[in-house]
Amino acid sequence: MKSDRSAALLLMGAAVLGLVLANSPLGSALLDFKHAYVGFESLGLKLSVEHWVSDLLLATFFLVAGLELKYEIASGVLSKPSTALVPILAGIGGVVFPAIIYVAFNWGTDYLVGWPIPTATDIAFALGVLAIFGRGLPKAARVFLLALAIFDDLVAILIIAIFYTTDVRIEWLLAAALVLAAHSVAERFNKLPINAVRVVTFLLVWYAVYQSGVHATIAGVALGLIIPAKRTHSLVLKIQPWTNTVSLPVFAFFAVAIALPTFDGAFSSVFTGIAIALPVGKILGITLLALLANKIASKEARLDLEPLDFAAIAGLAGVGFTVSLLMSNLAFSELPHVLAEATLAVITGSLLAMAFGAWLAQARGRYYMKKHREENAQ
Repeated sequence: MKSDRSAALLLMGAAVLGLVLANSPLGSALLDFKHAYVGFESLGLKLSVEHWVSDLLLATFFLVAGLELKYEIASGVLSKPSTALVPILAGIGGVVFPAIIYVAFNWGTDYLVGWPIPTATDIAFALGVLAIFGRGLPKAARVFLLALAIFDDLVAILIIAIFYTTDVRIEWLLAAALVLAAHSVAERFNKLPINAVRVVTFLLVWYAVYQSGVHATIAGVALGLIIPAKRTHSLVLKIQPWTNTVSLPVFAFFAVAIALPTFDGAFSSVFTGIAIALPVGKILGITLLALLANKIASKEARLDLEPLDFAAIAGLAGVGFTVSLLMSNLAFSELPHVLAEATLAVITGSLLAMAFGAWLAQARGRYYMKKHREENAQ
């Protein structure tokens, strides 16, 4: 459960299973279950099974993202402007370039709302693929990918909160803020059963954020950011194995469990835009801006990575999967045919980016291992 490699394989396996079953003789029953409503009407929580997964279960993944972000801001790579320059500029490139490519393909159409879909990076999957194929790469490669993906998640969180939120109810956001403020005080008392308190706080904040109209996954990020930085690392070690082996695979299964429509030989601009923007936009944007940032950064802040190393990591960052699928659902939930194309495009684009990144990471790993052998032989 703690292995990055296992998490990546499990995530992909769950996605493949969902897609296969949804388009098999069992597809009708699976889709009926996926859209079945369960919950508590008196509390305003009558959601479909799919929404329970994407709103509540996925919030635990965003909790881990919030914890990692808090740690990196407090004492990690993002704690100093000098060390944060390279991953942040690279992250900006990895958001802007894919968005521009998508907009170029969809300008003048009703599908512009999907522009954020190819901007996301799947931390769990990218790190898993790096663990499988990146043996021999410098440690700076993993640090760069992690910081880049965390910054990318922060951007994704802001996009979801700003662009996919309607009819905000301020009173519920204030209620969430009060619960978070009370929890911040509780974190200072060592005698409290703090993990139980965190679970209760998570559920209360999630409920309040859900009722506010803001996407409920933001609750996980908010809680992660108020937990003291010195406690975040140990919490990530406890929670992440469960999000990697339960939350993300279950989400991937339901998100990709879509009956693919019959195509008449031509895909829409949504498919083309996402499928090209994810690999090409991420690789170009991250590589170019990382090289620029590494050149203008101070000597101490520069990463000991070569241009091809940045390109390999950029390819892995093009695996948008989890958050891209979430954004697809948010953008095109009212258009099933377009949602199916967007889902297929996310899978296609992520696979292309992953193939390029894995191939180049493995080649670069062999290069460094050969280089070390030659240095040791001298």
